[in-house]
This record gives sequence, structure tokens and C-alpha cells, in this order.
Amino acid sequence: MKKIDLNLFLVFDTIYTERNLTQAAKSLAITQPAVSNALSRLRRVFNDELFVRTSKGMLPTPVADGIAQNVSAALGLLNASVLEREEFSPDSADRTYHFSMTDLAEAVILPRLFPFFELNAPHLVLQSYYTKRHELVRHLSRGELDFAIDVPLIEDTQVSHQSLISDHYVCAMRPGHPLADQELTLEAYLNLRHIHVSSRRKGLGQVDMALLKHQAERRIQLRVQHYRVAAEVVSGTDQVLTVPRFLASQYNLTLRPLPFDVPPLDLHLYWHRQSDSDPSHRWLRESLLALFKSD
Repeated sequence: MKKIDLNLFLVFDTIYTERNLTQAAKSLAITQPAVSNALSRLRRVFNDELFVRTSKGMLPTPVADGIAQNVSAALGLLNASVLEREEFSPDSADRTYHFSMTDLAEAVILPRLFPFFELNAPHLVLQSYYTKRHELVRHLSRGELDFAIDVPLIEDTQVSHQSLISDHYVCAMRPGHPLADQELTLEAYLNLRHIHVSSRRKGLGQVDMALLKHQAERRIQLRVQHYRVAAEVVSGTDQVLTVPRFLASQYNLTLRPLPFDVPPLDLHLYWHRQSDSDPSHRWLRESLLALFKSD
């Protein structure tokens, strides 16, 4: 067997994540010529280009794709051999977790997670912000993100994920609403005045996409950015809000089944494979999965 500098595999894994030699150098805290030199050595070892320069960055060859998962797993095992010797005590731990979440994920996750933090890990800090999906793997690999909570659209061999929440949508209205005690038909639903929550200035939501299959469109009278604001408006008016049951049940509202099918909200918890054996990561992801296991 050839004697190979194991540092080359760290360079390979970083280039595979970054798709850019300059960014790889910054991530590794070395010079770009050093990264280029390491890539040249890797190419000789594998007798393959491994990465091809294109307008979209350094794209991996089939050979690089074929070894990427094994390289990432091996680096993860090396990292785990150190981390497993570390002890983690949540009641005294003082660290910050960085999450990427959508506004909907925040509204569903944080009201249950933070009471758990206060009781079990009072010194832990959580920062939540949204990272675009095509940037998630890079930020997780760099350690700039610890976790991401998003719909199951992210496929990458460097990232692990597990289903966290699957929940059906309902129509939420104030107690005493004229339709609170009646069966909600499609015609009645379309005649209601609706609130739509989105951080975008325009565009259809999942409910609207489902209505298109019925060649129908609801009347959105109010568009806001935050679910708590929407719930407050619904509580004092005859407007309605269509949201996942778990979120709607946090407020004093009457919940009615929808008269049409909407795919359930499906949220997954994502993390980088190199964090698999990190005791603090493992504690938090196991806690999250347990918190939402019954939902």
C-alpha cells in the first residue's frame, strides 16, 4: 500500500464541500497554492482529475463522487475518536448552537425547545437564522451551522438527517366564528377571508398549490411575516389561518379539518456527519427527536 499523507484527504473533503479552491484554502486556513499542490498530489494518487474547473466551480468527477462518502466517514471517525473522550453535562454546559430554520420551523420548534432548555440546559444559547438550501452543506461543513431544520429536499453524502415533525394542515378560526361548529366545505373555505404568512413579498404557499389542483383560489386579505401576529388577528376577527395543527394548537383557536388534501408539513433535522459523535451535538439532536417523537 502506498504511503499517503492523510492531510490530503482533508483537503479533498474541503474542496468537495466548497467546490472552490479559494474558499477551500480559507476554510483550511492555508494558502491557495498549498491547496492546488495538494490537489495535484491527489490526482497522481488516484490517476484522475477528481475536480474539473467549470463556470459553476470545481465539479467532482465520478471517481471523486465515488470516494467522497468514504473520505467524509473516515474523517468523521478520526474526529469522533477525540470527541468521544470529552464529557458533556447539559446542566453546566455553556455554548452556542447555530440553527438554520424557516419562519415556520421557528414557530413550531422554539416554543417547545426553549422551555426544555430552561429546565435542562439553562446556560445554552441558540441562534436561529435562515440559510439558503444550496448553501447549507457548506455552512454545516465549516461549523458555521450546527443544525438545519427544513423540508426533506437536501441530499448530500456529507449530511445526516432524520424526520423531526410530520403534521397535517388545519383551518384555524376564532372561537365563536360563524363556521366554528359547521362542517367546512370547499365552497365555504374559499368564501372565507384568509391570512397568509410568508417572509416573501409574493408567491404561492403549499396550501395555494394544493388548491390549484381543484382549479380554485382562496381570497388572501392579509399577508404578514410572523405566525404570532397572524394568530392574534385571527383571534379578534373572522379571518382564518391555514397552518399545521401543531402550530395552531398553541393558540386559543378553533381548528377545523380542511375540505381538500394538502401534503403534510414534513420537517427534517440535518447535521454534518463529522458531528455524529460530538457529545453536545448528540445530546441536542436526541433531545429534539424525543421532544417531537409523539407528534
